[in-house]
Amino acid sequence: MERDLKHLISQMTLEEKAGMCSGLDFWRLKGVERLGIPSIMVTDGPHGLRKQKEGADHVGLFNSVPATCFPSAAGVASSWDRELIEMMGRALGEECQAEDVAVLLGPGANIKRSPLCGRNFEYFSEDPYLSSEMAAHHIRGVQSQGVGTSLKHFAANNEEHRRMTSDSVVDERTLREIYLASFEGAVKKSQPWTVMCSYNKVNGSFASENGYLLTEILKDEWGHEGFVVSDWGAVNERAAGLAAGLELEMPTSRGTGDRKIAEAVRAGKLSEEKLDRAVERLLRIIFKAVDHKIQDAAYDAEAHHQLARVVARESMVLLKNEGKLLPLAKEGSIAVIGALAAAPRYQGGGSSHVNPTRLEDIREEIVMAAGSAANVFYAGGYELDNDATNAALVEEAVRAASEANVAVLFAGLPDRYESEGYDRTHLRLPANQIELIGAVAEAQPNLVVVLSNGSPVEMPWIGSAKAVLEAYLGGQALGGAIADLLFGDANPCGKLAETFPQRLEDNPSYLYYFGEGDRVEYREGVFVGYRYYDKKKVEPLFPFGHGLSYTSFAYSELTFAKQAIRDDETVDVHVKVKNTGDRAGKEIVQLYVREAASKVIRPDKELKGFAKVELQPGEQKTVTFTLGKRSFAYYDVDRKDWRVDTGAFDILIGRSSQDIAISAAIRVEATANNRMKVTRNSTVGDLLADPATQPVITQILKDQNPFGTLGDTGDAAEMMEAMMRYLPLRALIAFSGGAMSEGQLEAMISRLNGANA
Repeated sequence: MERDLKHLISQMTLEEKAGMCSGLDFWRLKGVERLGIPSIMVTDGPHGLRKQKEGADHVGLFNSVPATCFPSAAGVASSWDRELIEMMGRALGEECQAEDVAVLLGPGANIKRSPLCGRNFEYFSEDPYLSSEMAAHHIRGVQSQGVGTSLKHFAANNEEHRRMTSDSVVDERTLREIYLASFEGAVKKSQPWTVMCSYNKVNGSFASENGYLLTEILKDEWGHEGFVVSDWGAVNERAAGLAAGLELEMPTSRGTGDRKIAEAVRAGKLSEEKLDRAVERLLRIIFKAVDHKIQDAAYDAEAHHQLARVVARESMVLLKNEGKLLPLAKEGSIAVIGALAAAPRYQGGGSSHVNPTRLEDIREEIVMAAGSAANVFYAGGYELDNDATNAALVEEAVRAASEANVAVLFAGLPDRYESEGYDRTHLRLPANQIELIGAVAEAQPNLVVVLSNGSPVEMPWIGSAKAVLEAYLGGQALGGAIADLLFGDANPCGKLAETFPQRLEDNPSYLYYFGEGDRVEYREGVFVGYRYYDKKKVEPLFPFGHGLSYTSFAYSELTFAKQAIRDDETVDVHVKVKNTGDRAGKEIVQLYVREAASKVIRPDKELKGFAKVELQPGEQKTVTFTLGKRSFAYYDVDRKDWRVDTGAFDILIGRSSQDIAISAAIRVEATANNRMKVTRNSTVGDLLADPATQPVITQILKDQNPFGTLGDTGDAAEMMEAMMRYLPLRALIAFSGGAMSEGQLEAMISRLNGANA
């Protein structure tokens, strides 16, 4: 329905307009009854609806209505499956419609700068391209059902430690290439109805009143059409926030924020036109929700549960499978060990905590999957509420393992180890679990470890386990998904969306992560995650993109539609992938780009494409990627734009960031004038390295011969050449012994700039 929003706003009082910019209560936006403007409800996500029941706690953390609990983002991203996360989004949208929720708060697209971040389970990846693609399709799925999303937490919110006061100090190039890029693709491709600003400061200014982020970049540059909402309690100064582009303060300020806005308008400190534009953005979304509301909406809880099982199955990652221990035979005796098998950790803690419609029992699912020919028995092994070893429980587990043909040990991080609101301080499993793994491995060499955790853990025990399955936080259907994979009823196809370091100290942010007081400096720059491990040649425990299958895949015939392109063109890249094993399976084909010789400091390679392809045994398919300017570009801070330098680029196709199967080179020509402006301080070496100026400077040096030694040979010539490489042009006068004058230098600079034009 078309509405004249400007006319509607013209009928509102200043107090009513200011009031629209703050919540009615914890979860609802204000309406204006006399003008027919309704109140709508928003509520937490992103992997399940967390709608608080009426009369529940005022903080809004408990007593929510039943909803499907899907795997959290850390797992879903490991599916690398755009279509699947979109299906999950559609299911979430259906549940929101059934519960009369207009906006689901999520997804979270913050980069995993460090595995210590307590909220990493709710974020997708350490890589901005993978993260933005997952977020875009999550948004697309939810919003296809007439329900909005709130892309969060914008921006550079990468730790929970002091999150409401800390200042993320990030250089512009790193901000653009890593932390903002994770949001940019999602905004441009899927237009989330809302974007949620983060608690922290970014380069000295609170995100809630950072006009550079909220207006200049998000609205003006990226073209976001919805409104910006604060994280709950993130507002510093309300009028300053609205001026910067923060339309909605949540939760309610009980009139305080409204008064500050109205007073600022009356005092001339805030224009009423700015307020009107904010209200127009709010009304556009409010009425969009109203117009898309489905009356008497309902959803099929069982169908959504089965979808949650598929998502979990596709997201889990087989990290190790020595001697092809997995899949397990459906016969003999199987010892299921570990308290996490009886009390599974299936989701993270904090505001995304979902009350599931049902929860599968892992032990029961294993029994059902194993069938009548197998004998499955259980031992607890450890306690979840403390880290102390219980000798009796260990003895029971060892006995069970020794009497079985194989032991499946469930380990991971208890709820108390990771949550919204605080960060981890180490990457270790609880001590009682580590001790149990060692004890069981001595009694039973056929040991499978199944992990339940929201982010990486160190594995000093990895040599004791023949197989390791990373189940992440698998949602309410994790039991069946794990059983499907253990027994081969499904083939593992997930791959890591983050690097698992051998030890915490290997992480690039380790020295700077928590910061000093409220100042957190991102000194590692663009070298986040695999970009660091690859460049430094630091061997991780498991690299970004790693994941095993019960079948095998071969790559061949990497071809380009064109061997050379301009940076304003696109190019199609084709590669053939074949299932060379005896089982059907899915392979995640990863495309990385490397600049052969860069003028700036760049990562060794960067992910710029991926595709998940399903293949029957012996089947071969051609996978196609389309690359454009951003696939080859870096952010030029001086130009405030994305830049490609003319040259060769390697296209790398791999199974992971460190398992490259095939590669080929392509040439990219820059269309923008990337030539340097020659000045008195331009160096001889830079001019010799530039194809445009190299012939000119070579001829000038030959003609002028300022040192009188250019005809020398041997060591003297090499020394002179090395010394001249970093010599600024102005120094030619001083070292020429009077052979060059200021006038000649100015003429030289003019001639070189002419060559550059």
